[in-house]
Amino acid sequence: MKFCSLSSGSSGNCVYMETENTRVLIDAGFSGKKVEELLKNIDVDPKTLDGILVTHEHTDHIKGVGILSRRYNLPIMANYGTWMGMDKKIGKIKDENILIFKNDYDFEFRDLEIHPISTYHDSECSCGYIVGNSNKKITVMTDTGYVSQNMKDKIKGSDILYVEANHDVDMLKNGIYPYHLKQRVLSTKGHLSNIDSAMMLGEVLKANEEKVILAHLSQENNTPKMAFETIKFYLEKLGLDTEKEIDLSVAPRHMVSKIITLD
Repeated sequence: MKFCSLSSGSSGNCVYMETENTRVLIDAGFSGKKVEELLKNIDVDPKTLDGILVTHEHTDHIKGVGILSRRYNLPIMANYGTWMGMDKKIGKIKDENILIFKNDYDFEFRDLEIHPISTYHDSECSCGYIVGNSNKKITVMTDTGYVSQNMKDKIKGSDILYVEANHDVDMLKNGIYPYHLKQRVLSTKGHLSNIDSAMMLGEVLKANEEKVILAHLSQENNTPKMAFETIKFYLEKLGLDTEKEIDLSVAPRHMVSKIITLD
C-alpha cells in the first residue's frame, strides 16, 4: 500500500491511497484543478483514480468532490447523512456513482477493506476511515473533538495513523477567534488539540515502527513545530522512542507529503 497527504489544514484536505489494484482519495477539499496538480506532484494521473471516500460535508473536505466525480466518472462513497449534507454543494452526480455505507459497518471497495468509524464533529454524520489490504492497516481520523475508547480500540495496530492535531489550547484561547468559535473548536464536536492527540496516541501506539502523521493543523492556532514537539515530548515521557519505534511527522498545509510505502 502507498499513502500520501496531498495537503492538510483548514484551507483544504485531501489524502491519496494506493494498492496494486486501487487508487482512491479520501476527501477532496480543493478545486478539481488543484487536486489534479497535487496528484501530478506524485506522478499520479487523475484518470487512474477509482473512487473518492468522504469524511463529512464541510467545504474544506468536499470542494472538488463533485467535479472530480463528473470529470473522471468516479464513485463517491459516503454515509447517508453526509450525502444529505453535501448533496446541494457538489452538484449532480450519476446515480451509479452514489455509494452509501453505514458508519461502523465494514464494506469492501475493490481490494480495500474499509471500516468507516464514527467521529464527533459538528456535521451531519462525520467519520474517519480504517483501511486494510494484505495485512496492512491505515487509519485516517481528523475532525473529531473526542476520541472514545471504542475508537482507540479500533485504530490500534495501524501501520499508519493520520490523525488530527488541530490546535494549541493556549494559542486558541488567546487568539483572534471570536468566543463562539473558540468554544466550538474546544468542544467535543470540534477538533482535537495537540495534547488531546498526544494522549490518544499514547494509548494506541505499540512502538512497532508505526508511521504517525499529524494533520489538519489550524493556521491561526497552531504551528507544525508546536504540534510536533508537544506530541514528541509527551510520547517520550511515556518511554516511546520517536526516532526508532515511531516515525512522527506533520502533514504539510500547502504541498504533498512524502509517499509512505507499506510492503
